[in-house]
Formats: sequence, structure tokens, C-alpha cells
Amino acid sequence: MEPYEILKYPHLTEKSISLVERENKIVFIVDRKANKKDIKEAFEKTFAVRVDKVSTLVTMTGEKKAFIKLKPEFKAADVAVKLGII
Repeated sequence: MEPYEILKYPHLTEKSISLVERENKIVFIVDRKANKKDIKEAFEKTFAVRVDKVSTLVTMTGEKKAFIKLKPEFKAADVAVKLGII
């Protein structure tokens, strides 16, 4: 799968935006078939950053949400600015 097929769009809520500032995490809605390794590789390739950890969950509406924690040397706020979130 291509990175643009895996990463659909950033999840924009108050809680997900506060995670950017507090925990250096970005929340994305991703393809249901993508696993954590696929999500990590797609995010690293798309935004030229290093990912520390990926956690996923499937919402009640059937969407797959990925919580992507970046390595300490990279700032999630910088990625959020590129996306226009902040």
C-alpha cells in the first residue's frame, strides 16, 4: 500500500490536539487493513520523522484510529503545523 492510502486524514478534536502538545503524539484516521508497521513506515516516509510507537483502536463507527508517538528529537507540533492543525 502507498502512504496516501494508509494515512487518510488527521483526527481533529480538542483531546487529539492536546496530545500533540502534552505527549508528542499525532492522531490519524487510517485504513482498516493497515497494521502498526505499515502505519509507522507510511508516516515516516510522508513526514520525514522517526516514529517511536504506534497504538491503534477501532472506533464504534468502524474507523481505525492511530496514535503515533514521535521520537523525542522530533516535535509533533512541527508536523501539526505542516498539516495546518495548529
